[in-house]
Amino acid sequence: MPASVRSIIGAVVAVPIAVGLFYIMTALVSRDFQQEETKARKIADIVVPDKVIETNLKEVLPEKVEDPEEPPPDMEPLEFDTDVDMNMANTAPAVAVTVNINASGMSSGDGEYLPIVKVAPIYPRRAQTRGLEGFCIVTYTVTSSGSIRDPYIANPEQDCPQSIFRSASIKAAEKFKYKPRVVDGQAIEVVGVANKFTYELEGGR
Repeated sequence: MPASVRSIIGAVVAVPIAVGLFYIMTALVSRDFQQEETKARKIADIVVPDKVIETNLKEVLPEKVEDPEEPPPDMEPLEFDTDVDMNMANTAPAVAVTVNINASGMSSGDGEYLPIVKVAPIYPRRAQTRGLEGFCIVTYTVTSSGSIRDPYIANPEQDCPQSIFRSASIKAAEKFKYKPRVVDGQAIEVVGVANKFTYELEGGR
């Protein structure tokens, strides 16, 4: 069969089919559809009962640890080496410091001042190591309360030739205590009281 004939036959068949489909679609679009009524369903109310939450405030204590029945073993005492070489030589020389009171300022009258506390000075370390000896005269005022005021060395070249002893002597004099002089029932000061400190090394020069 020639191709032209087949094309004509196809066109003739296709036209009625297309027209039929058109009418069918038009009928479907124009048709009114009624929506089915949907009944609403009521959901039952859910009531949740009130719940009381309890708080546990009870304190949990750890279990008591029982004391061990057996006491701990005694510690062994430590041993110390107490052997001391008694033949070791003492490198620091022995010292002797004497305190002499100048009695020229004291009278024999009643209520006169009297020394109560006399402190020996500390022998200067440098003087010990160098083997120095000497003396130092310190002058001061005995107050109405019996203490010492204004200690000084009146003539350093004569009263304390070795300057290394001056500071130690003044510091010692400041610690002296006296019974004050009393005149007519009144304690008074005594000026110009002198004290001589002598510094000597045992087995000295």
